[in-house]
Amino acid sequence: MAGILTINNLTKKFGPLTAVNNLSFTINKGNVYGILGPNGSGKSTTLGIVLNVVNKTSGSFSWFGGTISTHDALKKVGAIIERPNFYPYMTAYQNLKLVCKIKGIDFSKIEEKLDVVGLLDRKHGKFQTFSLGMKQRLAIASALLNDPEILILDEPTNGLDPQGIHQIREIIKQIAQNGTTILLASHLLDEVEKVCSHVVVLRKGVKLYSGRVDEMIASHGYFELKAEDNNALRTVLESNPAFGKISEDNQILKVFLNEPLEALEFNKLMFERGIVLSHLVKRKQSLEEQFLQLTDHQ
Repeated sequence: MAGILTINNLTKKFGPLTAVNNLSFTINKGNVYGILGPNGSGKSTTLGIVLNVVNKTSGSFSWFGGTISTHDALKKVGAIIERPNFYPYMTAYQNLKLVCKIKGIDFSKIEEKLDVVGLLDRKHGKFQTFSLGMKQRLAIASALLNDPEILILDEPTNGLDPQGIHQIREIIKQIAQNGTTILLASHLLDEVEKVCSHVVVLRKGVKLYSGRVDEMIASHGYFELKAEDNNALRTVLESNPAFGKISEDNQILKVFLNEPLEALEFNKLMFERGIVLSHLVKRKQSLEEQFLQLTDHQ
């Protein structure tokens, strides 16, 4: 796997506030990476540092194995880290033509990239007449003009309606299928679960998890349980290392599994301990539950 971006012990402080705290991870070619975390977790600051618009306090980062300077590396990067900023009275085509002139890119790329984002039929439409979703899609087209090896997106679906969100997500998947590596920051669990292959979970600038999305949610799941005596049930569960975190809501116990265990086997185990269950459901742990479990301990 070719490393596109490597971050080592990156830290950024704004006075007494530590926005990014000793962060390390690697982005490899050909995947869709999500930096996931609530607002204020350091996502945008991290992207700003690697794009040379925010100065780091300490640590390091390198593009493409450190073989080229950051200045040269950024010529192979496409990025949208703020609201799309085009000339309102110019058409989509005219705006992208201007971007091509600034970046020294051939105009032949314009229609190709407008087609990728589904705006080819609106190429002569003025930017001011576009919906928020169309403006965001035009920004993505602009970021793709130089055929970047990696596309960086900061909260790409923020403020969009459900249709706009769906369109952007489908475009991201299509771009990734064509071989472009993608790094996106999002506070939406649903977005990361549907779009990303890998995830870095941040909270208050600290990395809580880094790895594949499917491995993160491929936990052993959990049981929803109820017994005549929930206290006795809880005591049995707490004494067995096969069971992890236990919570209770409306007399239903939620018990996370530390190892594989089927419902039939579990029911037999409880019966042998004198526990009769009136409710037993096995469920798979969602990314949301995994995320909440991670952040609960911070």
